[in-house]
Amino acid sequence: MFFQNLARKNEIGANCYLIETSDSTIVLDSGMHPKEEGLQALPAHHEIPPSSVDAIVLSHAHLDHTGTIPVLMRDQQDAPLYLTQATADLAKALLHNSVNVMQHKRLEFGITEYPLYGHRELDRLATRWEPQKYEESWKINRDTELTFYDAGHILGSAGVMIESDEKRIFYTGDIQFEDQTLITGAKFPEEHVDALIVETTRGAAPRKADYDRDREEQKLLDAILDTLERGGSALIPVFAIGKTQEVLTMIQKFKLSGQLPDKTPVYMGGLSTKMTMIFDDLSDSTSRKVPDFKILEDMDLQTGSKKHKGAPITYRPGAIFCLSSGMMSEKTTSNIFAQTFISNPKNSLLFVGYADPASPGGVIRQTKLGDTVKLSKEQPAVVLNCPVEVFDFSGHATRDAILDYILKLTPKQVFLVHGDLAASEWFQQQITSRLPETECVIPIPGKKYSL
Repeated sequence: MFFQNLARKNEIGANCYLIETSDSTIVLDSGMHPKEEGLQALPAHHEIPPSSVDAIVLSHAHLDHTGTIPVLMRDQQDAPLYLTQATADLAKALLHNSVNVMQHKRLEFGITEYPLYGHRELDRLATRWEPQKYEESWKINRDTELTFYDAGHILGSAGVMIESDEKRIFYTGDIQFEDQTLITGAKFPEEHVDALIVETTRGAAPRKADYDRDREEQKLLDAILDTLERGGSALIPVFAIGKTQEVLTMIQKFKLSGQLPDKTPVYMGGLSTKMTMIFDDLSDSTSRKVPDFKILEDMDLQTGSKKHKGAPITYRPGAIFCLSSGMMSEKTTSNIFAQTFISNPKNSLLFVGYADPASPGGVIRQTKLGDTVKLSKEQPAVVLNCPVEVFDFSGHATRDAILDYILKLTPKQVFLVHGDLAASEWFQQQITSRLPETECVIPIPGKKYSL
């Protein structure tokens, strides 16, 4: 039995992993690298012989895990894709949107490899998707059995247990053990496993010792109220899957409690609307803290001009704008909107998730009030006059919570993935000192490790 990291580097990017059991070859995830373009954005698919894979498993619908699934399925013509139903619905919408983005980049930047797949091909490949339920095992070959467990990260996210030859291998995918505002925390197995493949996203970033989620929500509410009181509006950049729905659920909670005026207009834009429709469609069939809440039905949301579909969202004072993308990437709704928004000192820019330091959102976070910041290559720099605040509503578990889980499982082997080197090294140091008999590996891309 073997494990191989098919990501090109030890980082968060084009996540993809290979497991070989005595009778099965399994690929876990196949993401697209957010900082690369063309073929460089792919995992190392070339290291897998064509038509050699028995099963592909998708942990959740974020692009860094899902974005190149169609390319992998094209090469592995007989392999079914196993995923949860919620991940299937979200991934289909995300991948069709990705086709549109790649077509645009081909025209604008001359990236001839784009699109990596098309709409018709995607629909054809989706006939090989086989949704599975949490905690109900299924066999892919005589001696290999798989089971999904709720990972608590986003709607439909799953860790997968692989059992073969009386060995147990568990891949966590992305995890959140704590309840979020809408999504409930992970429900992972706690009995011993032989090998654990675990995310290390927050390994280099300890959370403040006095952190409290309810208090963090209150801080966000206070920032919104302060903004409205001075006659401005709040811009909250959000990721289309997960963060949008979490923030809108918070806003609804603030309104229902009477802490936020019910008449406060709330705008959403970008891919978020399509993804929120899927969250609502599945509200009765997935684990949620507020199962009867349908965001688009129960909230009075604005999505721009109703007369002109696709028209840009226009500014108005006294409103909350929840716009994607969360990192304010160029040409996204949040980036375009911010061009004129951040120069108004009455407004506030409120970050509720991670932003890569090199992204426009990350650059703004490093810019001092009164300095200029360039949000787009095609637009002039703008002055940052509005307050910028950052809140911790991460969909990833803290490093301490993940470490506690590892110590509880006492695996014989741990493979540290989905993290920058500093993050993985923190886990390696902790595990080596606390579980001296456990083999703890930061897997070198391309190298095969015996299980």
